[in-house]
Amino acid sequence: MKTKKSVWLAMLLLVCVLLAFGATRSGGPLTQQDRIDLVTSRLACPTCSGESVFVSQASAAQAIRIEVARQVAAGIRTDDEIISYIEQRFGSQVLLVPRSTGIDSLVWSLPVAVLIVAMALLVSAFARWGRREPGYPSAADETLVKNALAETAQDSNES
Repeated sequence: MKTKKSVWLAMLLLVCVLLAFGATRSGGPLTQQDRIDLVTSRLACPTCSGESVFVSQASAAQAIRIEVARQVAAGIRTDDEIISYIEQRFGSQVLLVPRSTGIDSLVWSLPVAVLIVAMALLVSAFARWGRREPGYPSAADETLVKNALAETAQDSNES
């Protein structure tokens, strides 16, 4: 029993490490156009419904693309700083991809952790239920059944 718990604990730890690694890993694009595409794909068009700045043809999206291209060409800011600059100008609704820090990361990782723990608890409960031996009737149950059978036999004899 102890080894099963340690296996589940190891799996949970592995999942947490992989989630943390995946959330913080960034390979980084190679060219300026790649950086522009990456930044604009993380921003929502302020006038469109559900489109990224990268895809949208709206004038507001084009203005944001031009601003992003200007800042990338200047080389002064990182991608995250450019996104923060655009967010300051247009508000937080312009973010398509939530930030991976603070409350935002908790909001996205907590449901995953709850799902993993819930699945582990379900597997554990099913395993316990599968190992249970079938219950045998108690003496009181046997007496109750005998009395019920006797009453039924008596009723059928009277009719």
